[in-house]
Amino acid sequence: MNLRETIARAVETVTPDLIELRRDLHAFPELSWQEERTTDLVYAWMDKLGLSPQRFDGTGLSVDLGPSGGPIVALRADLDALPILDTTQDPWRSKNPGVAHACGHDVHISALIGAATALAAADREVGLPYRVRLIFQPAEEVMPGGALRLLSDGVLAGVSRIFALHCDPSLDVGRVGIREGAITGASDQIHVVLNGRGGHTSRPHLTEDLTFALGSLITQLPAVLSRRFDPRAGASLVWGQVSAGNAANVIPAVGELKGTLRMLDAAAWHDAEHLVRGIIADIVEPFGVGVDLTYTRGVPPVVNDFAVTERLRQAVASALGPEGVASTSQSLGGEDFAWYVETLPGTMARLGTRTPGGPTYDLHQGNLRVDERAIAVGSLVLANAAIA
Repeated sequence: MNLRETIARAVETVTPDLIELRRDLHAFPELSWQEERTTDLVYAWMDKLGLSPQRFDGTGLSVDLGPSGGPIVALRADLDALPILDTTQDPWRSKNPGVAHACGHDVHISALIGAATALAAADREVGLPYRVRLIFQPAEEVMPGGALRLLSDGVLAGVSRIFALHCDPSLDVGRVGIREGAITGASDQIHVVLNGRGGHTSRPHLTEDLTFALGSLITQLPAVLSRRFDPRAGASLVWGQVSAGNAANVIPAVGELKGTLRMLDAAAWHDAEHLVRGIIADIVEPFGVGVDLTYTRGVPPVVNDFAVTERLRQAVASALGPEGVASTSQSLGGEDFAWYVETLPGTMARLGTRTPGGPTYDLHQGNLRVDERAIAVGSLVLANAAIA
């Protein structure tokens, strides 16, 4: 039995356990930097495989398997959940109020554990051609992402290329979306606090009408940015939180805005903060209000390496057949896998999780549901990518 046959058999055997694992992870999600129970579960599974996992400082871990020396191929999954209410009625819905695996990281973890199980079996029975490093990373959902801490700790030492999958609920299960070049966007967070003299709404001329200034900023900043960025950068500023005041007849003294600025182009991303700061100052200056801007640089786009992406394309076709390969477009979603591929060649693909003919869900929503057959698909793809 060859490597691919051994991997396929191992994945088929372990799939029922992976589904149970995913449901357990989904029931007990943990926020960024708090993934202690999740790390313990992964550690126990790696230990059961006879591997020697190494915990990171805090949460997350990595583990190597295969022959020493030569190139190392890395596979990465993320561990954290989101501060979102799970609104599904599945028996395994979140038992942690206000926390949910609404981005599919429970599937990512389970798929990588499945790949680890298959690769360990292949190494015992046939022998792996390369050393493989499995990275279970904390804190993908917070900017600028847990990947940076792992990189500073040397997690990619000796690694020649890296692969990852991300759930795509708009793509049917059994298919994997492949794209050369940029597949995600850059993403930063903007937090603006305005302050000024409040007062009675009957006398706005005796105040700095902070609410009016806030409204102007809400509409004008995205509008001005659309004319200051090259349109090809695909810049998009969207506000997610607005707050000011608590009474209809009182002009408040403090108000704030929070939002994300996303774009397709890495070069524009590097200039974004300076541009935003200048435009905000110009917009609010006529109102006489004070402004405090916290600009959190997030992540650059994930730019898939052409050669590594072609290896992944071949791995998907080998594991699933040619019909398993799908094309996919660049999104404005941010992903800290970008930091890895800024360091060395790598690629991220989209793992279909939609039941054919079923509803299309969206990520970062409490009603997200996945077709659990995607776990075995992800395990096969990752394991085959490692030996491609």
